[in-house]
Amino acid sequence: MFAYVVKRLISGVLVVTLVSMAIFLLFWYGPSSPAQPICDRETSNRCTSERLDVYEETLGYNNPVYEEYGKFAAGVFVGRTLTIASNEYECAAPCLGVSFRTKQPVKEELVARMPATFSVAIGGAFLYLLFGVPIGVAAARRRGTVADKALVSSFLFISSIPYYLFALLTWLYLTIRFEIPLFSDTGYFSPITDGPWAWFSGLFLAWIALGIFGCTQYTRFTRGAMVEALSEDYIRTAKSKGLPARTIVYKHGLRAALVPVVTIFGIDFGTLLAGTIFTERIFEIQGIGWWSLEAVQGRDLPVVMATALFSAVVLIIANLLVDIIYSVLDPRVRLS
Repeated sequence: MFAYVVKRLISGVLVVTLVSMAIFLLFWYGPSSPAQPICDRETSNRCTSERLDVYEETLGYNNPVYEEYGKFAAGVFVGRTLTIASNEYECAAPCLGVSFRTKQPVKEELVARMPATFSVAIGGAFLYLLFGVPIGVAAARRRGTVADKALVSSFLFISSIPYYLFALLTWLYLTIRFEIPLFSDTGYFSPITDGPWAWFSGLFLAWIALGIFGCTQYTRFTRGAMVEALSEDYIRTAKSKGLPARTIVYKHGLRAALVPVVTIFGIDFGTLLAGTIFTERIFEIQGIGWWSLEAVQGRDLPVVMATALFSAVVLIIANLLVDIIYSVLDPRVRLS
């Protein structure tokens, strides 16, 4: 087990390195200079070619790409001094750069936005499982009945709607059209400074949208896995021994059926932690997803790099945890 974890961590470091290189090169060799947004902001959109050359020189874009990437990589471990528009900034390790837009350390902004994204991710993921798994089990136990067909059909209809449209309609109708008090003020509020109720009510509608839309695929996967598990020989043996139906379904069948569900959940939860762009934008939650969208629109290279690296790290850790949980849920799975 230890050797497997070490091997996966090494491969994860390589993946993160390749992701950072790819993002760096995309901006470096993009259709416009990465210094252009800074020059436009600093000169009130009167950036000339001479001024642009000055900003490119101070940011290091006249140097070889491998040299500047080396400075970035070294700064992650030992920190560095950054120069933006003739101003110097001390960036302590792990240095992810300084935002071109806000002139604030990217690391501090990333940490400040984590609570909002983590709150959305944990609440949405909880509803995924709370709704999806029990409904999938119920549908599998009633396979072929009217109730089973109605559940599958309704969830297929919901999942066929693009998520951004589903979330937008949820916000428009429950917040604007019907003006339900619980959904009137969406967004992230600190449970410490604003109170637990403000935190809960601000995120509740986002959780509902994520939970209803996300649980549809968990219902389908759980139903399919349960149907397959309940047709196995060991289930028939358990029935012939006279075990209670509840024990057969939940102790034997569900444990095997959860293996593929855990795979999907690990990836989905990692994606939620990396930032739900549509959810945060529609429900005005200023988390990592919203932040990354603004960074792409403003060509803020340090922020884009930071969010991409954060997403890669989260997904790698989520996949590693999923592989380890496999051996707990299903003894037939062995890590080699």
